[in-house]
Amino acid sequence: MKDIAKSNDHTKGSPSRACVFVVLFSAIATLCGCMGSSFDFFGDSKVDRSINTSTVPRGKTEASSDETTVRNAISSADLQKLGTSPLPWANASTGSAGVVTAIKEESSNGVTCRRFSTTRHSYTGIANFSGRACLVGEANWQLTNFAQQP
Repeated sequence: MKDIAKSNDHTKGSPSRACVFVVLFSAIATLCGCMGSSFDFFGDSKVDRSINTSTVPRGKTEASSDETTVRNAISSADLQKLGTSPLPWANASTGSAGVVTAIKEESSNGVTCRRFSTTRHSYTGIANFSGRACLVGEANWQLTNFAQQP
């Protein structure tokens, strides 16, 4: 019996080798893009750096929210019942909390104001503050001073 089909080892693996090469090249190109250093096939290397994700705005937003919470605690406190007891406050939106240790009410020229001292425990640390809230109109309290103490 004579073997009429000859084996050509150098041609049998060509399609499978090409497929492996294409798969490996695609995987490397994809992974390079995931790692931040992608191939610049189109020459457009402009990256938009104005967008930040997973960031929390700090500064005035947090401070004004805490100031509002403290003002609400000071203005709603019944000083007769409170006496010299500390007045706790907490701001769920910022995670800050504190204790008002002293509130003194004073009236001058028909304006009622409350001076106070408080602490603020936040993600940035613990700080002491002093402030003043005054009654404007019939029932609106305005924080006229809120300053961090050294």
